[in-house]
Amino acid sequence: MVRAVAVDATGARTGEVELPAAIFGLRPYRPVIHQAVVIEHGNARRGTHATKTRGQVRGGGRKPWRQKGTGRARHGSRRSPLWKGGGIVFGPRPRDYRRKLNRRERTLALRAALSAQAQAGRITVLHTPPEAARPRTALAARLLESVGAAGGAVVITGAADGQLARAAANLRGVRVVPARRLLVRALLAPKPIVITQAALAELEEVLAS
Repeated sequence: MVRAVAVDATGARTGEVELPAAIFGLRPYRPVIHQAVVIEHGNARRGTHATKTRGQVRGGGRKPWRQKGTGRARHGSRRSPLWKGGGIVFGPRPRDYRRKLNRRERTLALRAALSAQAQAGRITVLHTPPEAARPRTALAARLLESVGAAGGAVVITGAADGQLARAAANLRGVRVVPARRLLVRALLAPKPIVITQAALAELEEVLAS
């Protein structure tokens, strides 16, 4: 049985909530977590890096000096890779780093990462009462400070938590992630994780199946 602390919108502790064992009760499986993080980082790369070869560098059409009689080495162009400002040999070229992670592996990686954080005691569940449906940034800051997340946190929100997401996104060190777009790399930092009640229901719907 995995439990997490439950708080209200003011940060006051309201008790404990039992987390779904199918999501938060797994053994942290490191190989699948590593594979998911590598793929996520690769998919985030733009892949637009490029260097110019000697045929693309401007200039160099004239031989710098005659072939013989100068006592210097033979050169045909100032844009040779041997020269400063010349072309680059085997430099990076634009490429696509995207790889596909199938649904079962992604689900397992998310479960394993969430389970590791739950076992470390870093997860807090936020029960937002109706009167706090429109929080301000100052209120979100006080809320995170009350749960020990003043130095930074990951806030997982649901579709109904738009106001909270906008308020918390203004805080330094706070990363707001929708539950349905959760990435494994967002769960690896040793920071407190605040999950709203709506996000917990969405995680259970998406990952428990």
